[in-house]
Amino acid sequence: MIDKDVHSHHISQQFNVELDDVKTHLLEMGGLVEQQVRKAISSLVDADSDKAEKVRSDDSDINDMEVAIDEECMRILARRQPAASDLRLVIAISKSVIDLERIGDEAGKIALQAIQLAESGESPRGYKEIRHIGNHVGFMVRDALDAFARLDIDMALAVAKEDKLVDEEYGSAVRSLITYMMEDPRSISQMLNVLWALRSLERVGDHARNIAEQVIYLVKGTNVRHFGITQMTAEVMTPEKRGQ
Repeated sequence: MIDKDVHSHHISQQFNVELDDVKTHLLEMGGLVEQQVRKAISSLVDADSDKAEKVRSDDSDINDMEVAIDEECMRILARRQPAASDLRLVIAISKSVIDLERIGDEAGKIALQAIQLAESGESPRGYKEIRHIGNHVGFMVRDALDAFARLDIDMALAVAKEDKLVDEEYGSAVRSLITYMMEDPRSISQMLNVLWALRSLERVGDHARNIAEQVIYLVKGTNVRHFGITQMTAEVMTPEKRGQ
């Protein structure tokens, strides 16, 4: 396991600054993405097409941040040729920024469903599920970013576990809404918008888990992307914890 202060002990102070800056920029992008998700959900449940349009137009800011951070990572790799934990940090940031950009894309898709619902008439069902799952994945994104900021693998593991719960809630919501559509075919158009929004929220949870997995990789040096929760838990737990 790496020392959480390892990145502050380079002989080159400029290298320290570069690593700190790129990590800070990732977290700033994460904060913007988190806001986009919450605004998108709000625009849908409030039938606020103006807010939804703003979410979609702001997606370009997220795309610009992704490009800028990716360029920072490439410069560090080319100039500093980092090794060990420094290399893992740059790789983890480079991969996490992709997931953040995709979360932004999902927020844009939710906003699009909000616009379509506002034009065709609000859905008679599904907003309760949108709010519930939306709050859930919003907290997952926040916690994944906090875990990255603190190099907290216990919090990262908790995010991964939450993703399984979100998947179960999503499946339950889909079954319920499909049953409703079968009972009232007139609702199909609006319910499809809700189902697509729920799908985007489920994908947000997947991307939050991906970021959490990068935290575990950064701290432990193990790629856990294809681990199940049981195997991931075993990797995260210290020998002391195993003995408790």
